[in-house]
Amino acid sequence: MKRILLASAALIGTAVSAQAADMAVKAPVYKAPVMAVYNWTGFYMGVNAGVGVNRDRVTHSYTGDSLYVSPQGGFGGAQIGWNWQTDSILGPLVYGLEADIQGSGMTGGGADVLFMNPTSYSQKSDWFGTVRGRLGLATGPVLSYVTAGFAYGNVKSTIAESGGGTFTDSRTATGWTVGSGVEAALGGNWTGKIEYLYLDLGNRHDEFGPPAQIANTELRENLFRVGLNYRIGGNSVYTPVAAANWSGLYIGGNFGSGTGRNPTTLGVPGGIVGSSAEHFSLNPDGYNAGGQIGYNWQAANWVYGLEADIQGSTQRDNKTVVAGGLVAYDQKLPWFGTVRGRLGYSVGSSLFYATGGYAYGGVKTKLALATGGEASFNTTRSGWTAGAGLETPFQFLGLFGPNWTSKTEYLYVDLGRADNLIGGGTFVSNTHVTEHILRTGLNYHFNTPVVAKY
Repeated sequence: MKRILLASAALIGTAVSAQAADMAVKAPVYKAPVMAVYNWTGFYMGVNAGVGVNRDRVTHSYTGDSLYVSPQGGFGGAQIGWNWQTDSILGPLVYGLEADIQGSGMTGGGADVLFMNPTSYSQKSDWFGTVRGRLGLATGPVLSYVTAGFAYGNVKSTIAESGGGTFTDSRTATGWTVGSGVEAALGGNWTGKIEYLYLDLGNRHDEFGPPAQIANTELRENLFRVGLNYRIGGNSVYTPVAAANWSGLYIGGNFGSGTGRNPTTLGVPGGIVGSSAEHFSLNPDGYNAGGQIGYNWQAANWVYGLEADIQGSTQRDNKTVVAGGLVAYDQKLPWFGTVRGRLGYSVGSSLFYATGGYAYGGVKTKLALATGGEASFNTTRSGWTAGAGLETPFQFLGLFGPNWTSKTEYLYVDLGRADNLIGGGTFVSNTHVTEHILRTGLNYHFNTPVVAKY
């Protein structure tokens, strides 16, 4: 349900602008003549690439642990689809079907636990695909949509036990997917999109041995990708108008979600685990919201600028239990911020941009021992961030004028490593904090953007 709410929330910032596409706004300034209505109806095909993060939680009776196996990596593939466009009281409504198939390099993120029954876990996803419906609202050559449907993919799992056997399994898992995205015309028949998908490939129950044991695995994936489509049919040929005026100061707010993948080690020399360290991932996930301020400069269609933001976050992982069930983690990422450069290219009133710079944030980690006692750490970490986004005009029921824009944005945040000595050096916990952020936002520009009407 949380992911469904997220997909709907991601639509608000960019999709809702289409609801008043045909309504007047106060004193708009046009730099180009009124164009023919853009129509999304018709067939399209294209390619995409992105990054995926698995959150596959394994509960294993043999070790007594509950932990995440979190392969991540790049993927790429192709999609094919068909849209229909119709008028509605909300504005131009677009609905359709899309299917895609992906090759994947999502590997790593395994786990090695050493207490009592040393065991290694690994997982790999070689390929996956979806068949989805899409429903969106259009503002001329900009389409904001939600999407959901059937998902399937290959999952390879290995559980190797020291002094015991090795359990391997390769199967095609099936389930469902939900997400959201924004697609905008680039010129001619070409469009570009940025999209998020959450895949639930079900829960797996495995019984094997000897010795007799049970492993239950939740198969979950978070996918962030960009795509390029070529459209056939409808009034899809697009000649961009003069670039919008993006220069000047802006402020705004945003809302989204974050998924962490934090490689962690726990070493207990002479203690619970022995002289070697356990290796696993903490995966805090949750919502985030905050505000941003920035300034743009523009040279023809090129836009460059600076932006700073600060976010509150609910990201948390309190389900990881290691060391034979004796150590329970509770890690939170309560806030973070960035200071970034932006470089973009304006296609008509759509701004496609890349962004990167400095990142910082708070990390709270608590370890509770089954034998009694706990240790807590609260640190501020710093590192770097990089990402990309799409920003477009925002109008809603005449309440927002030409000064408003909405954006959909992906950020990868790396806050570096945190070393925590526990019990006077009895053992050490080390975490490398990384986050994948998807958010949508609204900006108010003090220098009114110049946009065309569709």
